[in-house]
Amino acid sequence: QVQLVESGGGLVQAGGSLRLSCAASGSIFSIDVMGWYRQAPGKQREFVATITGRGSTNYADSVKGRFTISRDNAKNTVYLQMNSLKPEDTAVYYCKVLTPKGLYWGQGTQVTVSS
Repeated sequence: QVQLVESGGGLVQAGGSLRLSCAASGSIFSIDVMGWYRQAPGKQREFVATITGRGSTNYADSVKGRFTISRDNAKNTVYLQMNSLKPEDTAVYYCKVLTPKGLYWGQGTQVTVSS
């Protein structure tokens, strides 16, 4: 089993920044893709960003130029640096990890951006 622990969410004013972290632990032999998704109230969960083991990244158009995903393979941790936050970024942010043994989700961390 793989456990994911997210941290770094909170309340911030528009234009501010937050950094999310997601640490994976447990029966990990290798991690392929790590990523972040988010779900706003009344909406479906949506893709935010992913990063492969070699560092290739992919972003949703809505966050390009504002968010940066990175990972520390030695620590099995993925980060999401969020700058120039907007009220529409308000959501629960979920970490997702793909390993040879399966797909795992974190419990989510709330990000609230006030106008």
